[in-house]
Amino acid sequence: MATEAQSEGEVPACESGRSDAICSFVICNDSSLRGQPIIFNPDFFVEKLRHEKPEVFTELVVSNITRLIDLPGTELAQLMGEVDLKLPGGAGPASGFFRSLMSLKRKEKGVIFGSPLTEEGIAQIYQLIEYLHKNLRVEGLFRVPGNSVRQQILRDALNNGTDIDLESGEFHSNDVATLLKMFLGELPEPLLTHKHFNAHLKIADLMQFDDKGNKTNIPDKDRQIEALQLLFLILPPPNRNLLKLLLDLLYQTAKKQDKNKMSAYNLALMFAPHVLWPKNVTANDLQENITKLNSGMTFMIKHSQKLFKAPAYIRECARLHYLGSRTQASKDDLDLIASCHTKSFQLAKSQKRNRVDSCPHQEETQQHTEEALRELFQHVHNMPESAKKKQLIRQFNKQSLTQTPGREPSASQVQKRARSRSFSGLIKRKVLGNQMMSEKKKRNPTPESVAIGELKGASKENRNSLFSGSPAVTMTPTRLKWSEGKKEGKKGFL
Repeated sequence: MATEAQSEGEVPACESGRSDAICSFVICNDSSLRGQPIIFNPDFFVEKLRHEKPEVFTELVVSNITRLIDLPGTELAQLMGEVDLKLPGGAGPASGFFRSLMSLKRKEKGVIFGSPLTEEGIAQIYQLIEYLHKNLRVEGLFRVPGNSVRQQILRDALNNGTDIDLESGEFHSNDVATLLKMFLGELPEPLLTHKHFNAHLKIADLMQFDDKGNKTNIPDKDRQIEALQLLFLILPPPNRNLLKLLLDLLYQTAKKQDKNKMSAYNLALMFAPHVLWPKNVTANDLQENITKLNSGMTFMIKHSQKLFKAPAYIRECARLHYLGSRTQASKDDLDLIASCHTKSFQLAKSQKRNRVDSCPHQEETQQHTEEALRELFQHVHNMPESAKKKQLIRQFNKQSLTQTPGREPSASQVQKRARSRSFSGLIKRKVLGNQMMSEKKKRNPTPESVAIGELKGASKENRNSLFSGSPAVTMTPTRLKWSEGKKEGKKGFL
């Protein structure tokens, strides 16, 4: 591959340490393009399907989510946004009219705090995230509150859309960290949205099974990661973008816990109420779900580097959708189709090989089969004469009767010919000898043998007239040659 690339003028030079995998691959011989970086996005078709056909994309993702977690009708309707979230304590998110009214008021003022999440708001908040990435070693980051006066100044600047010089030393890291939590806390709904609340509770319950199929208390991390990957795919784009930035920041913060004393679990306690908890609820309303939510937030921080990649089968389904193939409904369907294609290819290849030449292994198997059938028929033949013996022989002849693929016998003569070339006929000739078969033929001459005899005495010009008057006997010269071979004890061919 490297030799071919260099021969075509392609110069591979990948930058390491970047999650976007930016590579400088030049795909043509134009020297002016050799310095242009090309971004390779493995989720290209996934994003394309999401933007161009959102209904198809949502159906594909949700069908795989329900394969991993059990969502009853109401919870599935909540995930799809068809009904509002209802909590056990009776509390719930603010009404849609109230949220819309408050959002309009804030939008008129141009503020980002308390307004629905937008890409413009994320661009402003990104200044805080970028600054915190450079100050991860501060002890108690996100836990120690900052100065309220400085925070208000910073808040007003962000609401006004002005650029802020956080490197001037006017603001402390704790000011910036606290303001970031305030922004998340004032969003109209949690970052992971109300629709996904019950789905995250179910993901926290995904456990491994033992050899007997019993559920254990060990979390099934692979299924949890897969479920989160799918769930994040159907988040609104602004929520997904900010969540990615936030989890990456918290992941990097937890890696410096020896300096800042903030582990992934400690960070989860700080951010779970803003990321997962429904709005307008308290800890008492959530009751036993608090532990699940905190554990779920901890899990997302620890595995954040894996959660924003589409599962391989979703990528494949999206790719097939744009390559003209039908979109598969789920991972199981995709595996089944791939398996069927493989088996069909293998079967076709095997059949083609059998038509060209005979395989030694198949010949050996055929020989063993004939020997086993010969011994079985010999055993039945040696049994004392009885109704049971006759019944077994009739059943043996019936089961051994085979029909040549591709031929459809249209007359009784052809059926008799197929019966004589079955395994039972071969075994009878080998076991009882050709003499018994000859005597049987002499006692009961068949129309086929009479026709062959007449054919031998007829000229080539009279062959057609010999069979044209009989609608039941429509035999070709090729078939007659086979019959002659059968009379001499040979197999012949159709």
